[in-house]
Amino acid sequence: MKKELLATDFLDRATDLYGDSTGVIADDGTRYTYAEFGDRVNQLSRALVDLGVEQGDRVAVLSPNTHWFLETLYATTQLGAIQVALNYRLMPGDYEYILEDCGVDVVIADYEYAEKVQSVRSDIGADHYVGYEADRIDGEWRDYEDLLAGRSTVAVDRPDIDENDPATINYTSGTTGDPKGVVRTHRTEHYHALCVIHHMEIDDADTYLWTLPMFHCNGWGHEYAITGVGGTHVCQRDFSAERTFERIQAYDVSYLCGAPVVLNRLIEYAAENDVETTGAADVRIATGANAPPESTIRSVEDEMGWKLIHLYGLTETAPVITTSNAPAKIEKNGRIYTKNRQGFAALGVELRVVDENGEDVPRDDETMGEIVVRGNQVMDRYWNKPEQTERAFNERVEGWFHTGDIATIDEDGMVSIKDRKKDVIVSGGENISSIEVEDAIYDHPDVTKTAVIGVPHEEWQETPLALVVTKPDSDLTPADLESFLADELAGYKIPTEIEVVDDDELPETATGKIQKTQLRDRYAEE
Repeated sequence: MKKELLATDFLDRATDLYGDSTGVIADDGTRYTYAEFGDRVNQLSRALVDLGVEQGDRVAVLSPNTHWFLETLYATTQLGAIQVALNYRLMPGDYEYILEDCGVDVVIADYEYAEKVQSVRSDIGADHYVGYEADRIDGEWRDYEDLLAGRSTVAVDRPDIDENDPATINYTSGTTGDPKGVVRTHRTEHYHALCVIHHMEIDDADTYLWTLPMFHCNGWGHEYAITGVGGTHVCQRDFSAERTFERIQAYDVSYLCGAPVVLNRLIEYAAENDVETTGAADVRIATGANAPPESTIRSVEDEMGWKLIHLYGLTETAPVITTSNAPAKIEKNGRIYTKNRQGFAALGVELRVVDENGEDVPRDDETMGEIVVRGNQVMDRYWNKPEQTERAFNERVEGWFHTGDIATIDEDGMVSIKDRKKDVIVSGGENISSIEVEDAIYDHPDVTKTAVIGVPHEEWQETPLALVVTKPDSDLTPADLESFLADELAGYKIPTEIEVVDDDELPETATGKIQKTQLRDRYAEE
Protein backbone atom coordinates (compact mmCIF):
# COMPACT_ATOMS: atom_id res chain seq x y z
CA MET A 1 0.00 0.00 0.00
CA LYS A 2 1.03 3.59 -0.43
CA LYS A 3 1.01 6.13 2.39
CA GLU A 4 1.70 9.79 1.70
CA LEU A 5 5.12 10.91 2.97
CA LEU A 6 4.32 14.08 4.90
CA ALA A 7 6.46 16.50 6.90
CA THR A 8 3.83 16.34 9.65
CA ASP A 9 4.72 12.70 10.38
CA PHE A 10 7.74 13.60 12.51
CA LEU A 11 6.04 15.64 15.23
CA ASP A 12 3.08 13.25 15.20
CA ARG A 13 5.44 10.41 16.08
CA ALA A 14 7.25 12.44 18.74
CA THR A 15 4.08 13.46 20.58
CA ASP A 16 2.69 9.93 20.36
CA LEU A 17 5.78 8.00 21.52
CA TYR A 18 7.86 10.61 23.36
CA GLY A 19 5.27 12.96 24.83
CA ASP A 20 6.85 12.85 28.31
CA SER A 21 10.41 13.29 27.03
CA THR A 22 12.18 16.65 26.82
CA GLY A 23 11.86 17.64 23.20
CA VAL A 24 13.08 21.23 23.11
CA ILE A 25 15.30 23.31 25.38
CA ALA A 26 14.92 27.01 24.59
CA ASP A 27 17.83 29.42 24.44
CA ASP A 28 16.97 30.66 27.94
CA GLY A 29 16.93 27.11 29.32
CA THR A 30 13.14 26.60 29.39
CA ARG A 31 12.31 22.96 28.76
CA TYR A 32 9.33 21.66 26.79
CA THR A 33 8.30 18.03 26.61
CA TYR A 34 7.12 16.91 23.20
CA ALA A 35 3.56 16.97 24.53
CA GLU A 36 3.98 20.60 25.64
CA PHE A 37 5.70 21.50 22.40
CA GLY A 38 2.88 19.88 20.42
CA ASP A 39 0.30 21.86 22.41
CA ARG A 40 2.01 25.14 21.54
CA VAL A 41 2.17 24.11 17.88
CA ASN A 42 -1.58 23.46 17.90
CA GLN A 43 -2.25 26.82 19.54
CA LEU A 44 -0.20 28.60 16.89
CA SER A 45 -1.96 26.71 14.10
CA ARG A 46 -5.30 27.90 15.45
CA ALA A 47 -3.99 31.46 15.65
CA LEU A 48 -2.80 31.31 12.04
CA VAL A 49 -6.21 30.02 10.94
CA ASP A 50 -7.82 33.00 12.69
CA LEU A 51 -5.44 35.26 10.76
CA GLY A 52 -6.82 33.75 7.57
CA VAL A 53 -3.96 31.37 6.69
CA GLU A 54 -5.12 28.63 4.33
CA GLN A 55 -3.54 25.70 2.53
CA GLY A 56 -0.86 26.90 0.11
CA ASP A 57 -0.40 30.31 1.78
CA ARG A 58 3.16 31.44 2.53
CA VAL A 59 4.29 32.14 6.09
CA ALA A 60 7.74 33.75 6.26
CA VAL A 61 9.93 33.34 9.34
CA LEU A 62 12.92 35.51 10.23
CA SER A 63 14.56 34.13 13.35
CA PRO A 64 17.75 32.77 14.86
CA ASN A 65 17.77 29.30 16.43
CA THR A 66 14.77 29.43 18.78
CA HIS A 67 11.96 27.17 19.96
CA TRP A 68 9.65 29.70 18.31
CA PHE A 69 11.13 28.87 14.92
CA LEU A 70 10.53 25.15 15.41
CA GLU A 71 6.96 25.77 16.57
CA THR A 72 6.24 27.95 13.56
CA LEU A 73 7.57 25.34 11.15
CA TYR A 74 5.27 22.61 12.43
CA ALA A 75 2.26 24.90 12.94
CA THR A 76 2.52 26.11 9.36
CA THR A 77 3.14 22.67 7.92
CA GLN A 78 0.11 20.98 9.46
CA LEU A 79 -2.14 23.63 7.89
CA GLY A 80 -0.82 22.73 4.45
CA ALA A 81 0.70 26.22 4.28
CA ILE A 82 4.27 26.84 3.11
CA GLN A 83 7.03 28.04 5.43
CA VAL A 84 9.55 30.47 3.93
CA ALA A 85 12.63 30.58 6.15
CA LEU A 86 14.66 33.78 5.80
CA ASN A 87 18.40 34.20 6.20
CA TYR A 88 18.78 36.69 9.05
CA ARG A 89 22.02 38.08 7.61
CA LEU A 90 20.38 39.64 4.57
CA MET A 91 19.66 43.32 3.95
CA PRO A 92 16.20 44.96 3.88
CA GLY A 93 16.22 45.09 0.08
CA ASP A 94 16.77 41.31 -0.04
CA TYR A 95 13.75 40.72 2.17
CA GLU A 96 11.66 43.02 0.01
CA TYR A 97 12.54 40.97 -3.08
CA ILE A 98 12.07 37.56 -1.45
CA LEU A 99 8.79 38.35 0.28
CA GLU A 100 7.31 39.85 -2.86
CA ASP A 101 8.61 36.96 -4.97
CA CYS A 102 6.98 34.29 -2.81
CA GLY A 103 3.77 36.27 -2.33
CA VAL A 104 3.97 36.19 1.46
CA ASP A 105 0.76 36.23 3.51
CA VAL A 106 2.14 36.38 7.07
CA VAL A 107 5.56 37.52 8.32
CA ILE A 108 6.77 36.25 11.71
CA ALA A 109 10.01 37.80 12.93
CA ASP A 110 12.28 37.72 15.95
CA TYR A 111 12.76 40.98 17.86
CA GLU A 112 16.44 41.07 16.94
CA TYR A 113 15.85 41.14 13.16
CA ALA A 114 12.32 42.51 12.63
CA GLU A 115 13.62 46.02 12.01
CA LYS A 116 15.02 44.87 8.66
CA VAL A 117 11.52 43.92 7.52
CA GLN A 118 9.90 46.94 9.17
CA SER A 119 12.00 49.29 7.03
CA VAL A 120 10.54 47.86 3.78
CA ARG A 121 7.14 46.89 5.15
CA SER A 122 5.22 49.37 3.00
CA ASP A 123 6.52 47.58 -0.12
CA ILE A 124 5.53 44.08 1.04
CA GLY A 125 2.06 42.68 0.48
CA ALA A 126 1.77 40.65 3.69
CA ASP A 127 -1.55 40.77 5.54
CA HIS A 128 -0.16 40.23 9.04
CA TYR A 129 3.07 40.83 10.99
CA VAL A 130 3.80 38.82 14.14
CA GLY A 131 6.80 39.33 16.41
CA TYR A 132 8.63 37.11 18.84
CA GLU A 133 8.64 39.48 21.86
CA ALA A 134 6.84 42.18 19.87
CA ASP A 135 7.21 44.77 22.63
CA ARG A 136 10.89 44.96 21.67
CA ILE A 137 10.07 45.77 18.03
CA ASP A 138 9.37 49.26 16.65
CA GLY A 139 6.16 49.43 14.65
CA GLU A 140 2.87 47.56 14.83
CA TRP A 141 3.56 43.87 15.33
CA ARG A 142 1.22 41.38 16.97
CA ASP A 143 2.89 39.55 19.85
CA TYR A 144 3.51 35.85 19.29
CA GLU A 145 2.75 34.72 22.84
CA ASP A 146 -0.40 36.82 22.95
CA LEU A 147 -1.63 34.98 19.85
CA LEU A 148 -1.14 31.62 21.57
CA ALA A 149 -2.57 32.61 24.94
CA GLY A 150 -5.87 30.97 25.85
CA ARG A 151 -6.22 29.01 22.64
CA SER A 152 -7.20 25.35 22.59
CA THR A 153 -4.37 22.83 22.43
CA VAL A 154 -6.55 20.33 20.57
CA ALA A 155 -5.14 19.46 17.16
CA VAL A 156 -6.60 21.40 14.22
CA ASP A 157 -8.48 19.71 11.40
CA ARG A 158 -5.86 19.28 8.74
CA PRO A 159 -6.63 19.69 5.04
CA ASP A 160 -5.93 16.88 2.59
CA ILE A 161 -2.21 17.25 2.00
CA ASP A 162 -0.55 15.48 -0.92
CA GLU A 163 3.07 14.43 -0.56
CA ASN A 164 3.87 16.45 -3.69
CA ASP A 165 2.46 19.66 -2.21
CA PRO A 166 5.06 22.34 -1.35
CA ALA A 167 6.05 22.33 2.32
CA THR A 168 8.84 24.90 2.35
CA ILE A 169 10.57 27.47 0.16
CA ASN A 170 14.23 28.06 0.96
CA TYR A 171 15.94 30.88 -0.91
CA THR A 172 19.46 30.58 -2.27
CA SER A 173 22.05 33.22 -1.44
CA GLY A 174 21.61 35.12 -4.68
CA THR A 175 25.34 35.84 -5.03
CA THR A 176 25.18 35.46 -8.84
CA GLY A 177 21.76 37.06 -9.38
CA ASP A 178 18.41 37.35 -7.68
CA PRO A 179 17.82 34.73 -4.93
CA LYS A 180 15.97 31.66 -6.17
CA GLY A 181 13.21 30.08 -4.12
CA VAL A 182 13.89 26.35 -3.78
CA VAL A 183 10.55 24.55 -3.50
CA ARG A 184 10.63 21.49 -1.29
CA THR A 185 7.64 19.20 -1.09
CA HIS A 186 6.40 17.11 1.81
CA ARG A 187 7.91 14.10 0.08
CA THR A 188 11.37 15.62 -0.38
CA GLU A 189 11.41 16.90 3.21
CA HIS A 190 10.31 13.51 4.54
CA TYR A 191 12.84 11.49 2.59
CA HIS A 192 15.68 13.86 3.35
CA ALA A 193 14.99 13.60 7.07
CA LEU A 194 15.13 9.80 6.88
CA CYS A 195 18.42 10.08 5.00
CA VAL A 196 19.85 12.37 7.69
CA ILE A 197 18.72 9.99 10.45
CA HIS A 198 20.53 7.10 8.79
CA HIS A 199 23.79 8.70 7.72
CA MET A 200 24.21 10.87 10.84
CA GLU A 201 23.34 7.94 13.16
CA ILE A 202 20.57 9.83 14.98
CA ASP A 203 18.42 8.11 17.62
CA ASP A 204 16.28 8.92 20.66
CA ALA A 205 19.30 9.17 22.96
CA ASP A 206 20.69 12.12 21.02
CA THR A 207 20.80 15.69 22.25
CA TYR A 208 21.33 17.99 19.28
CA LEU A 209 22.84 21.46 19.69
CA TRP A 210 21.64 24.05 17.17
CA THR A 211 24.85 25.73 16.03
CA LEU A 212 23.77 25.50 12.39
CA PRO A 213 21.16 28.15 11.45
CA MET A 214 17.67 26.69 11.37
CA PHE A 215 16.93 28.55 8.14
CA HIS A 216 19.82 26.80 6.41
CA CYS A 217 19.14 23.97 3.96
CA ASN A 218 20.80 21.41 6.24
CA GLY A 219 18.73 22.70 9.13
CA TRP A 220 15.59 21.38 7.48
CA GLY A 221 16.59 17.76 7.78
CA HIS A 222 17.49 18.11 11.44
CA GLU A 223 14.31 19.96 12.39
CA TYR A 224 12.40 16.89 11.27
CA ALA A 225 14.97 14.18 12.01
CA ILE A 226 15.69 15.00 15.65
CA THR A 227 11.96 15.37 16.33
CA GLY A 228 10.92 12.17 14.58
CA VAL A 229 13.28 9.94 16.55
CA GLY A 230 12.46 11.62 19.87
CA GLY A 231 15.82 13.33 20.38
CA THR A 232 16.26 16.64 22.16
CA HIS A 233 16.74 20.02 20.45
CA VAL A 234 18.98 22.47 22.33
CA CYS A 235 18.46 25.95 20.91
CA GLN A 236 21.28 28.47 20.72
CA ARG A 237 20.37 31.83 19.21
CA ASP A 238 23.75 32.38 17.63
CA PHE A 239 27.12 30.72 17.45
CA SER A 240 29.95 31.34 19.83
CA ALA A 241 32.61 28.82 20.72
CA GLU A 242 32.33 29.60 24.43
CA ARG A 243 28.55 29.08 24.60
CA THR A 244 28.84 25.96 22.47
CA PHE A 245 31.20 24.25 24.92
CA GLU A 246 29.11 25.43 27.87
CA ARG A 247 25.98 23.82 26.41
CA ILE A 248 27.76 20.65 25.41
CA GLN A 249 28.66 20.13 29.04
CA ALA A 250 25.43 21.46 30.58
CA TYR A 251 23.10 19.33 28.44
CA ASP A 252 25.38 16.38 27.54
CA VAL A 253 25.15 17.23 23.87
CA SER A 254 25.95 14.31 21.60
CA TYR A 255 25.61 15.84 18.13
CA LEU A 256 26.02 19.19 16.36
CA CYS A 257 26.89 20.62 12.94
CA GLY A 258 29.40 23.19 11.78
CA ALA A 259 31.13 24.42 8.63
CA PRO A 260 34.94 24.10 8.54
CA VAL A 261 35.35 27.70 9.73
CA VAL A 262 33.16 26.86 12.74
CA LEU A 263 35.33 23.83 13.44
CA ASN A 264 38.41 26.04 13.39
CA ARG A 265 36.89 28.44 15.93
CA LEU A 266 36.00 25.56 18.23
CA ILE A 267 39.49 24.08 17.87
CA GLU A 268 41.14 27.41 18.64
CA TYR A 269 38.94 28.08 21.65
CA ALA A 270 39.50 24.61 23.10
CA ALA A 271 43.27 24.93 22.68
CA GLU A 272 43.46 28.42 24.19
CA ASN A 273 41.08 27.85 27.12
CA ASP A 274 41.70 24.24 28.12
CA VAL A 275 37.96 23.43 28.24
CA GLU A 276 36.24 20.10 28.60
CA THR A 277 35.09 19.24 25.08
CA THR A 278 32.36 16.75 26.05
CA GLY A 279 29.77 16.17 28.72
CA ALA A 280 28.59 12.69 29.67
CA ALA A 281 27.98 11.74 26.03
CA ASP A 282 30.37 11.12 23.17
CA VAL A 283 30.19 13.91 20.60
CA ARG A 284 30.01 13.73 16.83
CA ILE A 285 29.91 16.70 14.49
CA ALA A 286 28.78 16.92 10.87
CA THR A 287 30.49 19.40 8.59
CA GLY A 288 29.89 20.49 5.01
CA ALA A 289 31.13 23.12 2.57
CA ASN A 290 34.75 22.44 1.57
CA ALA A 291 36.27 19.16 2.70
CA PRO A 292 38.05 19.69 6.03
CA PRO A 293 41.86 19.69 5.71
CA GLU A 294 43.87 16.96 7.39
CA SER A 295 44.89 19.27 10.24
CA THR A 296 41.23 19.92 11.09
CA ILE A 297 40.33 16.24 10.99
CA ARG A 298 43.18 15.38 13.36
CA SER A 299 42.38 18.27 15.73
CA VAL A 300 38.67 17.41 15.96
CA GLU A 301 39.09 13.67 16.32
CA ASP A 302 42.46 13.24 18.03
CA GLU A 303 42.63 16.31 20.26
CA MET A 304 38.97 17.10 20.98
CA GLY A 305 37.83 13.46 20.91
CA TRP A 306 34.84 14.01 18.62
CA LYS A 307 33.74 11.94 15.64
CA LEU A 308 33.78 13.97 12.42
CA ILE A 309 31.25 13.24 9.65
CA HIS A 310 31.64 15.05 6.35
CA LEU A 311 28.62 15.57 4.10
CA TYR A 312 27.95 17.41 0.88
CA GLY A 313 24.97 19.00 -0.78
CA LEU A 314 23.24 22.22 -1.79
CA THR A 315 20.08 24.12 -0.92
CA GLU A 316 18.49 22.45 -3.95
CA THR A 317 19.35 18.98 -2.67
CA ALA A 318 18.30 19.49 0.95
CA PRO A 319 21.37 19.17 1.15
CA VAL A 320 22.71 15.68 1.91
CA ILE A 321 23.62 13.82 -1.26
CA THR A 322 26.98 12.37 -0.18
CA THR A 323 28.62 11.34 3.07
CA SER A 324 32.05 10.21 4.21
CA ASN A 325 30.55 8.25 7.11
CA ALA A 326 31.56 4.85 5.77
CA PRO A 327 33.51 2.53 8.10
CA ALA A 328 34.34 0.08 5.31
CA LYS A 329 35.72 2.86 3.11
CA ILE A 330 37.73 4.23 6.03
CA GLU A 331 39.17 0.77 6.71
CA LYS A 332 40.12 0.39 3.03
CA ASN A 333 41.41 3.87 2.23
CA GLY A 334 42.25 5.36 5.61
CA ARG A 335 40.53 7.96 7.73
CA ILE A 336 42.18 11.05 6.25
CA TYR A 337 41.64 10.05 2.61
CA THR A 338 37.97 9.27 3.21
CA LYS A 339 37.04 12.24 5.39
CA ASN A 340 39.01 14.69 3.28
CA ARG A 341 36.54 14.28 0.42
CA GLN A 342 32.81 14.65 -0.05
CA GLY A 343 32.24 10.90 -0.03
CA PHE A 344 29.89 8.49 -1.74
CA ALA A 345 26.26 8.90 -2.74
CA ALA A 346 23.76 8.94 0.13
CA LEU A 347 20.96 6.41 0.35
CA GLY A 348 18.54 6.79 -2.55
CA VAL A 349 20.81 9.16 -4.51
CA GLU A 350 22.16 8.57 -7.99
CA LEU A 351 25.34 10.55 -8.58
CA ARG A 352 27.53 11.02 -11.64
CA VAL A 353 30.52 13.17 -12.58
CA VAL A 354 30.19 14.19 -16.22
CA ASP A 355 32.18 16.12 -18.81
CA GLU A 356 30.90 19.00 -20.94
CA ASN A 357 29.17 16.52 -23.26
CA GLY A 358 27.33 14.82 -20.41
CA GLU A 359 29.50 11.69 -20.53
CA ASP A 360 30.83 10.09 -17.36
CA VAL A 361 34.44 10.92 -16.60
CA PRO A 362 36.84 8.06 -15.80
CA ARG A 363 36.87 6.89 -12.17
CA ASP A 364 40.55 7.73 -11.82
CA ASP A 365 40.33 10.39 -9.07
CA GLU A 366 42.00 12.80 -11.50
CA THR A 367 39.68 13.69 -14.38
CA MET A 368 37.38 16.55 -13.44
CA GLY A 369 33.72 17.01 -14.35
CA GLU A 370 30.47 18.38 -12.96
CA ILE A 371 28.48 16.52 -10.31
CA VAL A 372 24.90 15.76 -11.40
CA VAL A 373 22.38 13.96 -9.20
CA ARG A 374 18.95 12.41 -9.04
CA GLY A 375 17.22 11.58 -5.76
CA ASN A 376 14.08 11.76 -3.67
CA GLN A 377 15.43 14.69 -1.67
CA VAL A 378 16.25 16.88 -4.69
CA MET A 379 14.07 19.98 -4.98
CA ASP A 380 10.84 20.09 -6.94
CA ARG A 381 11.53 23.39 -8.75
CA TYR A 382 12.52 27.02 -8.38
CA TRP A 383 9.55 29.15 -7.34
CA ASN A 384 8.26 31.19 -10.31
CA LYS A 385 11.41 30.46 -12.35
CA PRO A 386 10.56 27.80 -14.97
CA GLU A 387 13.47 28.63 -17.30
CA GLN A 388 16.07 28.37 -14.56
CA THR A 389 14.44 25.15 -13.36
CA GLU A 390 14.63 23.69 -16.87
CA ARG A 391 18.30 24.62 -17.19
CA ALA A 392 19.20 23.25 -13.74
CA PHE A 393 17.81 19.82 -14.60
CA ASN A 394 18.91 19.53 -18.22
CA GLU A 395 22.06 21.56 -18.96
CA ARG A 396 24.46 18.66 -19.62
CA VAL A 397 22.31 15.62 -18.91
CA GLU A 398 18.55 15.53 -19.26
CA GLY A 399 16.62 14.86 -16.06
CA TRP A 400 19.57 15.27 -13.64
CA PHE A 401 20.09 18.19 -11.28
CA HIS A 402 23.31 20.04 -12.13
CA THR A 403 25.16 21.10 -8.98
CA GLY A 404 27.73 23.43 -10.54
CA ASP A 405 30.45 21.69 -8.52
CA ILE A 406 33.53 20.39 -10.30
CA ALA A 407 34.89 17.13 -8.90
CA THR A 408 36.77 13.90 -9.49
CA ILE A 409 35.49 10.42 -8.68
CA ASP A 410 37.54 7.39 -7.61
CA GLU A 411 37.07 3.68 -8.31
CA ASP A 412 34.84 3.31 -5.24
CA GLY A 413 32.49 6.08 -6.36
CA MET A 414 33.77 8.60 -3.81
CA VAL A 415 33.76 12.17 -5.09
CA SER A 416 36.20 14.92 -4.24
CA ILE A 417 35.17 18.47 -5.12
CA LYS A 418 37.85 20.56 -6.75
CA ASP A 419 35.83 23.76 -7.14
CA ARG A 420 32.62 25.46 -8.11
CA LYS A 421 32.41 26.03 -11.86
CA LYS A 422 32.64 29.77 -11.24
CA ASP A 423 35.56 29.37 -8.77
CA VAL A 424 37.94 27.42 -11.02
CA ILE A 425 40.89 29.67 -11.84
CA VAL A 426 42.04 29.48 -15.47
CA SER A 427 45.61 30.76 -15.64
CA GLY A 428 47.51 30.55 -18.91
CA GLY A 429 45.18 27.78 -20.08
CA GLU A 430 45.70 25.71 -16.92
CA ASN A 431 42.78 24.95 -14.58
CA ILE A 432 43.66 25.64 -10.94
CA SER A 433 41.45 24.39 -8.13
CA SER A 434 41.12 27.14 -5.53
CA ILE A 435 40.20 24.47 -2.98
CA GLU A 436 43.45 22.59 -3.60
CA VAL A 437 45.45 25.76 -3.04
CA GLU A 438 43.46 26.60 0.11
CA ASP A 439 44.07 23.10 1.50
CA ALA A 440 47.81 23.58 1.03
CA ILE A 441 47.69 26.96 2.77
CA TYR A 442 45.73 25.48 5.67
CA ASP A 443 48.60 23.05 6.23
CA HIS A 444 50.63 25.96 7.61
CA PRO A 445 50.14 25.95 11.40
CA ASP A 446 49.81 29.76 11.63
CA VAL A 447 46.86 30.01 9.21
CA THR A 448 43.32 30.11 10.62
CA LYS A 449 41.36 31.08 7.50
CA THR A 450 42.01 31.59 3.81
CA ALA A 451 40.27 32.28 0.53
CA VAL A 452 41.86 31.88 -2.89
CA ILE A 453 40.29 33.64 -5.86
CA GLY A 454 41.21 34.38 -9.46
CA VAL A 455 42.04 37.99 -10.29
CA PRO A 456 42.51 39.48 -13.76
CA HIS A 457 46.00 39.34 -15.28
CA GLU A 458 47.11 40.93 -18.55
CA GLU A 459 49.27 38.02 -19.71
CA TRP A 460 47.74 34.93 -18.04
CA GLN A 461 44.05 35.95 -18.13
CA GLU A 462 43.82 35.45 -14.38
CA THR A 463 46.07 34.33 -11.55
CA PRO A 464 45.47 33.10 -7.99
CA LEU A 465 45.27 35.61 -5.15
CA ALA A 466 45.38 34.23 -1.60
CA LEU A 467 43.83 36.15 1.28
CA VAL A 468 45.06 34.75 4.57
CA VAL A 469 44.10 35.23 8.21
CA THR A 470 46.77 34.19 10.71
CA LYS A 471 46.81 33.49 14.44
CA PRO A 472 47.00 36.65 16.59
CA ASP A 473 50.59 36.06 17.71
CA SER A 474 51.89 35.00 14.28
CA ASP A 475 54.53 36.93 12.35
CA LEU A 476 53.94 34.95 9.14
CA THR A 477 54.72 37.03 6.03
CA PRO A 478 53.54 36.51 2.44
CA ALA A 479 57.12 35.57 1.50
CA ASP A 480 57.23 32.95 4.26
CA LEU A 481 53.99 31.40 3.05
CA GLU A 482 55.09 31.45 -0.58
CA SER A 483 58.24 29.59 0.43
CA PHE A 484 56.14 27.06 2.37
CA LEU A 485 53.86 26.46 -0.62
CA ALA A 486 56.81 25.81 -2.93
CA ASP A 487 57.08 22.37 -1.33
CA GLU A 488 53.32 21.77 -1.49
CA LEU A 489 52.15 22.87 -4.93
CA ALA A 490 53.17 22.96 -8.58
CA GLY A 491 54.66 26.32 -9.46
CA TYR A 492 51.74 27.55 -11.57
CA LYS A 493 49.33 26.88 -8.67
CA ILE A 494 51.19 29.03 -6.13
CA PRO A 495 49.38 32.36 -5.68
CA THR A 496 51.08 35.20 -7.49
CA GLU A 497 49.95 37.47 -4.70
CA ILE A 498 49.37 36.74 -1.00
CA GLU A 499 47.77 39.19 1.41
CA VAL A 500 47.54 38.79 5.18
CA VAL A 501 44.17 40.29 6.15
CA ASP A 502 41.95 40.69 9.19
CA ASP A 503 39.23 38.12 9.82
CA ASP A 504 36.40 40.55 9.07
CA GLU A 505 37.79 41.20 5.59
CA LEU A 506 36.58 37.77 4.45
CA PRO A 507 32.78 38.01 4.17
CA GLU A 508 30.91 34.90 5.24
CA THR A 509 27.48 33.40 4.79
CA ALA A 510 25.38 32.53 7.85
CA THR A 511 26.98 29.09 7.95
CA GLY A 512 30.56 30.30 7.79
CA LYS A 513 31.23 29.84 4.07
CA ILE A 514 33.43 32.55 2.59
CA GLN A 515 31.60 34.54 -0.09
CA LYS A 516 34.13 34.47 -2.93
CA THR A 517 31.83 36.31 -5.32
CA GLN A 518 32.11 39.44 -3.17
CA LEU A 519 35.88 39.05 -2.99
CA ARG A 520 36.22 38.63 -6.75
CA ASP A 521 34.10 41.71 -7.37
CA ARG A 522 36.11 43.73 -4.86
CA TYR A 523 39.52 42.79 -6.26
CA ALA A 524 38.42 43.01 -9.89
CA GLU A 525 37.50 46.65 -9.27
CA GLU A 526 40.84 47.30 -7.60
